[in-house]
Amino acid sequence: MRLTSTSCICPVLVCLCFVQRCYGAAHHGSIKMTRNQTRHVEGETEVHHRPKRGWVWNQFFVLEEHMGPDPQYVGKLHSNSDKGDGSVKYILTGEGAGTIFIIDDTTGDIHSTKSLDREQKTHYVLHAQAIDRRTNKPLEPESEFIIKVQDINDNAPKFTDGPYIVTVPEMSEMGTSVLQVTATDADDPTYGNSARVVYSILQGQPYFSVDPKTGVIRTALHNMDREAREHYSVVIQAKDMAGQVGGLSGSTTVNITLTDVNDNPPRFPQKHYQLYVPESAQVGSAVGKIKANDADTGSNADMKYTIINGDGSGVFSISTDKETREGIISLKKPLNYEKKKSYTLNIEGANTHLDFRFSHLGPFKDVTMLKIIVGDVDEPPLFTMPSYVMEVYENAKIGTAVGTVTAQDPDTANSLVRYFIDHNTEEDRYFTIDASTGTIKTAKIFDREETPWYNITVAASEIDNPGLVSHVPVGVRILDVNDNPPELAREYEVVVCENAKPGQVIQTITAIDKDNSANGARFHFSLDEGLSLNPNFTLRDNEDNTASILTRRRRYSRTTQDVYYLPLLISDGGVPTLSSSSTLTVRVCACERDGRVRTCHAEAFLSSAGLSTGALIAILLCVVILLAIVVLFITLRRSKKEPLIISEEDVRENVVTYDDEGGGEEDTEAFDITALRNPSAAEELKYRRDIRPEVKPPPRHHPSSSLDSTDVQEFIKQRLAEADLDPSVPPYDSLQTYAYEGHRSEAGSISSLDSATTHSDQDYNYLGDWGPEFKKLAELYGEIESERTT
Repeated sequence: MRLTSTSCICPVLVCLCFVQRCYGAAHHGSIKMTRNQTRHVEGETEVHHRPKRGWVWNQFFVLEEHMGPDPQYVGKLHSNSDKGDGSVKYILTGEGAGTIFIIDDTTGDIHSTKSLDREQKTHYVLHAQAIDRRTNKPLEPESEFIIKVQDINDNAPKFTDGPYIVTVPEMSEMGTSVLQVTATDADDPTYGNSARVVYSILQGQPYFSVDPKTGVIRTALHNMDREAREHYSVVIQAKDMAGQVGGLSGSTTVNITLTDVNDNPPRFPQKHYQLYVPESAQVGSAVGKIKANDADTGSNADMKYTIINGDGSGVFSISTDKETREGIISLKKPLNYEKKKSYTLNIEGANTHLDFRFSHLGPFKDVTMLKIIVGDVDEPPLFTMPSYVMEVYENAKIGTAVGTVTAQDPDTANSLVRYFIDHNTEEDRYFTIDASTGTIKTAKIFDREETPWYNITVAASEIDNPGLVSHVPVGVRILDVNDNPPELAREYEVVVCENAKPGQVIQTITAIDKDNSANGARFHFSLDEGLSLNPNFTLRDNEDNTASILTRRRRYSRTTQDVYYLPLLISDGGVPTLSSSSTLTVRVCACERDGRVRTCHAEAFLSSAGLSTGALIAILLCVVILLAIVVLFITLRRSKKEPLIISEEDVRENVVTYDDEGGGEEDTEAFDITALRNPSAAEELKYRRDIRPEVKPPPRHHPSSSLDSTDVQEFIKQRLAEADLDPSVPPYDSLQTYAYEGHRSEAGSISSLDSATTHSDQDYNYLGDWGPEFKKLAELYGEIESERTT
């Protein structure tokens, strides 16, 4: 079986078909299948061995974009077994079989029914088979072959990334690479020139050029100046078929911008400038601007302005505004038209970023001259001093002169000046000023101890132009006069111990003086000389503005005198000398041996004559109140009656509780405490007191010996049995509680009752060993014992 293709009939493709057939034969080879045939002839046996000729195999070709009315003939399948009688059936399977490619199963002719696009699919893989039409048995083995779509030039080159935006520095050398553009062609690059692209420039000459093969765009002129032209639009064309006639083409636009370099020096538009500045301009304020032009942009146009010389370099300064690139002229010192009417400045403007490749175009700086004219302005009066400090004594009479301020008109006219005080604060009302002379006088009497300093503001204006006003601060110091006597620094609480010794310092005092140190730095202390010599205390001046109070005798007694009054005289060292008298209160207190104060309060003491009247009355009054409370309590307790039953309807369990503690072991009158005693101490049994028995219970006899031997448990059992058998039990449950407190204390009662009538000869010296809390009690009983002994 062999395959033939009509594509090889075309004279143009004869060579190509030959190459393709050889290529197919080299890759696929000839498929040959042999089959032994035995021919039997009567009388003899002849066996022929010959190889059967197989498929003649190759690739098929079909042109893309076929637009004819009839299906395009692709090729023919033919088997050597085919005798032309229609017994061989050809079958085609694989990609596109039956849809794109159809086969005549009798002749083996293959046709393409659709227009194919090589850019979508370059080849199709199919399978061919020849079978016997009658038996459906294969005559040839199934083989694979390829139908390749043959390319035609149906795709124009395309720039996938355009349009382009690119920059290149100005003044670049000719041939500087700007950008490489690339166009793609979808046609087969291995077949003919359909995909062979050539680049050319349609727009942008003579400034730029493009390499025909690589698409690299380059500058075509020397020193392209951005300041002359900044933007360029270049159109690049790509044409296939190697640029031949009939080829397809595509184009793109490249927008090229020249970036700036510092190739232009700054230049002042004028060589001379003039600026008017009034003399009233404030120091630090901007008074003018100047600017040098630079054709460059960005950092290449940055510049710095400086004053290189001139008589105004010390009065004016210049700085650079980075946004506007202007030179800002500021005032460094005040202007005075009457002293200098004009200044001259030489100002330089220079680039800060230099490019040494273009230094031959420089210098990149320029100089201009600025003349500043000072304008005359009617100025307010000028004080001779920026501030004034004056002094005046306190207690000075109203109208006393404090000082004088002076102001003058700085203008040439030298107008007269009028003075006044700004009454903005209360302090300004303490002074007046002479409107013509500027003399300040007092308007009130001052007290240095109340306000030692005053701050006022004095204003001056021209008589001809009252609107021009200047101000000056004036401070007035109030000088001290010795008008305050000294006095004690504080209220002293002076204490002297009962066991004090002669010459002992009990207090150190000091004094203060509202006057300043010049009139009260030295104080003198003494006792009042108008009184007789104090036998108890004396005063010692320490000559350091302090004085000490000393004792003059041994031992002081609170019982005799608990308070002493010591008159003092204090004088200062001022002129004139002032003095004051004070009185110190000295209290007598009981102290420890180490000098610590124990108590200073007045207390009742036992003496040989007995208690004092006030203390005795207080004690009796307390006793009467206590007795009245006890009597009232006992009366209320006895008069209180407990109801047996709360109500006729309220019949329920009842618990009678006794929780009255009474007045002590010996106080047995408050309530019946028989049940609380030891059974051995009960002399007789009492009946229940919650009801009145109607039947007298039988007498009970309990020998004393049995009581002594009865223990608590037996006692309770006995009482329980009696309660159960008691005929006088009420018709409701009742609970009796028996508790055993133990035997009577051997130490006896500690109740305070009847203690007043008891006289004890006990020695109370042991109270001194009980600590400081019992010292007063020890002293009290110790003195009583000593008085009794005496």
